[in-house]
Amino acid sequence: MTDTGTSTGTNSGAGTGTGVAPGGADWAAWQRSWDRQQEWYMPDREERFRVMLDMVEALAGPAPRVLDLACGTGTITARLLARLPDATSVGVDLDPALLTIAEGTFAGDGRVTLVTADLKDPHWTRRLPYDSFDAVLTATALHWLHSEPLAALYGQIAELVPDGGVFMNADHMIDDTTPRINAAERALRHTRMEQARRSGAVDWADWWQLAGQDPVLAGPTARRFEIYGEHADGDMPAARWHADTLRAHGFAEARPVWCSPSDTLLLALK
Repeated sequence: MTDTGTSTGTNSGAGTGTGVAPGGADWAAWQRSWDRQQEWYMPDREERFRVMLDMVEALAGPAPRVLDLACGTGTITARLLARLPDATSVGVDLDPALLTIAEGTFAGDGRVTLVTADLKDPHWTRRLPYDSFDAVLTATALHWLHSEPLAALYGQIAELVPDGGVFMNADHMIDDTTPRINAAERALRHTRMEQARRSGAVDWADWWQLAGQDPVLAGPTARRFEIYGEHADGDMPAARWHADTLRAHGFAEARPVWCSPSDTLLLALK
């Protein structure tokens, strides 16, 4: 879920993943499959989204214009529109397979625009249909970037939100000052993941194998691996690094508003 490319237009499903593509893809089923695969890694994933949208509503009101950054299948957009039906969302990603699912999910919904763009391209913001957003949201995506390009991205995000605008990043943020706590959390999490795997849970590699076998997604999936390879190799700095970097790039306030032993939802206010 990183990003580059061309603009695609408006699309839809009222954020619920409805409809079957002419070629036979069941977009609602693919959305559920993606959610289950992600929840294998993050069992408290929905709680992160709930708090994220609580803060969007509190700070940006009931009808925000949102940038769903590295949107993937449109997970945040779907939950945003279900929670705040008067919101609008621009989803940005580079992954052609995940964007195909998003396009099928939101086809016909005038509230959603999908844009193909690479966040490592210094000019990616030129592809956006708007110059500013009330909120920029992202989840489990920016750890694909190393710290230097991520800091540059934070500077670009600061330019996209006005005073009072919001940025939230829910992601793995590892505090290297607590190695024993980190090791204990990781060991327990992996034990539980293996238990779920034995019960039939699908992991990242298995999910992509299934996508590559689908007649509608096979081509986009092949293109996706040409772009990314098996997996990107980024950084996971601690929450304090993110907060300090965001403040250094123009945000007035920044701090975690939710965390688990391994993940943090960090909010920055312009």
